[in-house]
Amino acid sequence: MELIRERSAWRSLLEKRRKRGDSIGLVPTMGALHAGHLSLATAAVERCDFVAMTIFVNPLQFGDEKDLAAYPRDLGVDLQTAGDSGVHAVFAPSVGEIYPFGKPSTMVRPGPLADRLEGIARPSHFEGVATVVTKLFALSGASAAFFGEKDFQQLAIVSRLVDDLDLPIEVVGCPIVREADGLALSSRNRRLSRAERQAATALFRSLETGRLALAHGSDLDTAEKMMMAELTSEPLVTPSYAVAVEPATLERPEGAGRPLRLLVAATIGPVRLIDNVAAEQRGSDPVALDPVAS
Repeated sequence: MELIRERSAWRSLLEKRRKRGDSIGLVPTMGALHAGHLSLATAAVERCDFVAMTIFVNPLQFGDEKDLAAYPRDLGVDLQTAGDSGVHAVFAPSVGEIYPFGKPSTMVRPGPLADRLEGIARPSHFEGVATVVTKLFALSGASAAFFGEKDFQQLAIVSRLVDDLDLPIEVVGCPIVREADGLALSSRNRRLSRAERQAATALFRSLETGRLALAHGSDLDTAEKMMMAELTSEPLVTPSYAVAVEPATLERPEGAGRPLRLLVAATIGPVRLIDNVAAEQRGSDPVALDPVAS
């Protein structure tokens, strides 16, 4: 596995692979790799001839300097993990390499999809995501890019960005990888204390409560209230939102029977966590539901 630090060398390497006829699978990450990232690499290995991973903690998507400083970093471990997962090359540039003139004067503004949910709590976050993703797509020339569904709003924004700008790359969403107790894998989980880690399972319990409520005929308002109640039942959890939306627009659905996405966000100790599940509203007669077991 090759480690590349410079943009020119990265572009040159992938251009050579494309000239050989290889399809390039791009796996963008911020490092602190876990099994969720490895599932993206596995998907890329299965679909593409050459798998290129990026490891870059992008300062543009952090609104809080303390959050940026606290983000876990261990490049040596990440490189070993990436190599073991079948990645062929890793691009791990410095901030100065990606942004040689400081913050770019040209930014990619993702529009209405970024103005809700996480966009409210983190106003500049998705502009930073869209800008760095566009740069990485341009540098890599990949045929497909692999993103986890855990960051569902990000996935929707990147997919729309590619469609709106006619970028020649396929965006592939990959399923969430979870711990045995349902907690979605995240690099931020390692910042939780033991008690906070246990409390964090409330996010998945909340989602399952909402999913089951909708499956048994509850309306959206009732399902959302039940989800929020599950979050607030855990003293260490400070909820941000618990909503049911249409997957493509992230807006409140109009009419029943459409596919839904349930999304929750909460702060636990020093960490903001997000999670989501697919859901469907069925039936018309709500039934009493037992709380999801903790």
